Amino acid sequence: MQRRTFMNATLATAATVTAPMLRAQTLPGGPVRIVVGFPPGGGTDALARVLGQKLGAMWNTSVIIENKAGAAGVIAADYVSKQVPDGNTLIMAHINSHALAPAMGMKLGYNAERDFVPISMVGITPMVLICNADQPAKTVKDVVALCKAKPGQISFASAGGGSAQHFALEMFKLQAKIYALHIPYRGSGPALVDLIGGQVNYCFETMTSATPHIKSGKAIAVAQTRLKRAAGHPTVQTMAESGFPGFEATVWYGLMGPAKMPPAMVQRMNEDVNKVLAMPDVQEKMEQYGAEDGGGSAEKFAAFIREEQKKWTQVAIQAKVRPDA
Repeated sequence: MQRRTFMNATLATAATVTAPMLRAQTLPGGPVRIVVGFPPGGGTDALARVLGQKLGAMWNTSVIIENKAGAAGVIAADYVSKQVPDGNTLIMAHINSHALAPAMGMKLGYNAERDFVPISMVGITPMVLICNADQPAKTVKDVVALCKAKPGQISFASAGGGSAQHFALEMFKLQAKIYALHIPYRGSGPALVDLIGGQVNYCFETMTSATPHIKSGKAIAVAQTRLKRAAGHPTVQTMAESGFPGFEATVWYGLMGPAKMPPAMVQRMNEDVNKVLAMPDVQEKMEQYGAEDGGGSAEKFAAFIREEQKKWTQVAIQAKVRPDA
């Protein structure tokens, strides 16, 4: 009897010691890097830093944000795809690198689906169709009428050929059956400067970048591009409400790692990202950036990416959007 009691106590002690060890093995050893494919200060970088700070405290390790800007996130994605899948190197994936670049048929050093494992969606940001205060057409209906009255004369800026803003424009042109002039810029900054200055008429821009100019009155919000209105712009109609059912063009961000990461580690990271995104102070910051609907399962994130790739590939084919467009 005493021997049985001793054995049970020993096994219980061993289980108590082993449980945290097994849990600890679901996290990488040493510091974690979250690679961002854009310069510091942008929306992708900001969201990565919010997430990284909280995960570092939760995991009791350093979570470092590493910026590898270039080719709209493609350089960072190529780099991370070739790292050891031990969880020490992750990426804040972006629509450009994981949906739009493949949709255009870019020659990539990685396969956006095969070479990564989705961990969690972090946020989805609408775009906003905007113009300056001097434009006569300030509703979607009037913009369409203006473009049809002056085919090829009404200009739309974008953050660059093949950018999310460019793809939103091409979707609009296809659905509205209009011919408009696309003027690509090197990023949102110069595009917005020329829009406000009157050098271009309209542009689709991320809500994160457009909101300060809308609030200051320098830019007018014509419509937003998710099926539901964003909490930050409850009075701005959606494209769907403006006569374009099903029109949805967003910018999204999500945490990913190299393919073949241990499933238990992916699951643990997914659970922890969901916990972070549920924190009130994090929710407040996400709302500031216009990022909504983060979290959920890794499988849900993977299915979302597949749908995005399919949708934008169809747009690229119909609108003849190529890497040099």
